[in-house]
Amino acid sequence: MAEFKSDIEIARAASKKPIQEIGARLDIPGEHLLPYGHDKAKISADFIASLGERENGKLILVTAINPTPAGEGKTTTTVGLGDGLNRIGKKAAICIREA
Repeated sequence: MAEFKSDIEIARAASKKPIQEIGARLDIPGEHLLPYGHDKAKISADFIASLGERENGKLILVTAINPTPAGEGKTTTTVGLGDGLNRIGKKAAICIREA
């Protein structure tokens, strides 16, 4: 059976991208990102209000899944979905709240 990395091993090996870079990929100007450190931010209310004339985007909620025996559940599905949408040319971002 294949050996899997632990969550902490995966987290330590990951490299975070600057939030400005992520905002730019989503067409959010830097002046509308309110940073909390280097890798997370809130989006200004002014920018949200300016989106009124744009075509609506889509929201996918991943809310309840029974994990597989390998532990693949909501987080794995969410990350895979975001990666897959980006791979086929869709602008996609994911947000995961850890309790």
